[in-house]
This record gives sequence, C-alpha cells and structure tokens, in this order.
Amino acid sequence: MADQPLTARGAATYQRILDAATQEFAEHGIAGARVERIVTAARTNKAQLYGYFGNKEGLFDTIFLGSLERIMDVVPVDATDLADWAVRLYDEYLRRPDLIRLATWARLERRPAGHLVEESGRLDTPKLRAIAEAQAAGLVRDGDPFDVMAMVIAMSMAWSPVSNVYAATAQEPAEVHERRRTLLRDCVRRALTPS
Repeated sequence: MADQPLTARGAATYQRILDAATQEFAEHGIAGARVERIVTAARTNKAQLYGYFGNKEGLFDTIFLGSLERIMDVVPVDATDLADWAVRLYDEYLRRPDLIRLATWARLERRPAGHLVEESGRLDTPKLRAIAEAQAAGLVRDGDPFDVMAMVIAMSMAWSPVSNVYAATAQEPAEVHERRRTLLRDCVRRALTPS
C-alpha cells in the first residue's frame, strides 16, 4: 500500500474504495474486477485508488488480508470448544459470504496449492498454539494441529459459497440454520473429542 489517508475525508474515501472493491472482487475475481467500476461505486478516481493501494493487485491484497484478519477478530478460536468455533464460523460465512468468495478467487487465480497467503504463520500460529494446548490438556484428539484446524474450518464451510453441494444464505428459515448448527456441532465434537 502506498499512502495511508491522513484526513477524515481521505479515510472516508479509503473506506469507500475498500467497500466497493470488496464487492467487485467477490463478484468478479481479481482478473475480472474493473477499477472503473470500483472508483465509480466509491465516488472517487483512479489516482486516489492508485495513491492508496498502488494497483489493482495491491488493492486485492489489502482487502483479502484484511478479511482474514477480520475473521480472526470476529470469530476467535476457542480450542477448548472447537465445535462452537465451527458454528460461529458457519454463522460468519452466512453474514459475510464475500469472505469465502475472496478466498476462492485467491485460490483460483493466485495460489492453487499450499497456503493461501504468504503470511500464513502470522495468521495461523495463535490458532495452532491454542489447539496444541487443548490437545496437551486432553481436550482435543491427537493429530497435527494444522490438520485439526483445517478439518474444523472445512466442516464449518459445508454449506458455504464454496460448497459443491449447496450454498446456504442468511435468508433461509432460522430452523434450517439451527438444524445445521446442531449437526455441525455434533460432528465436530465426535470427530475431535479424544476417544
């Protein structure tokens, strides 16, 4: 990122760009996103966008990394109750399906294998440490903490926008979501509770 806004007006423009670009990238991907649509929706100009983010790829990077950090803040891991963490992730994907879509585009267009971001250690280390501590306390089955984390996240995404079976929406009846939450909670507990 080139420059951070220094004024309240600049900060508002910066945020409008982020909001417009998040929608644009979630819908069209990195290659399909158009700077013209972003600046129009953000009520700004290309010079402002490039001044803040350098280029379209820098803008995507800022948004994507921000979305990963956001989910860590909004849905922090509780390794003593991974089933509840899975349910809270499910709920966040309902509220913010754009987060999953951004990750999907990053996987399709940037990193088809391996970690999704170069900074995975910074993002994963606290979660992995918490899982390892829960394993040491006998609360979570043995196994590589990364694999345990990946399994919980994958289970939480069973009905997300990347599902190859069914993508849920927040508009579905509450009882449908509650049924899924109950199943998800039970499956994660059964899979990860030491036998």
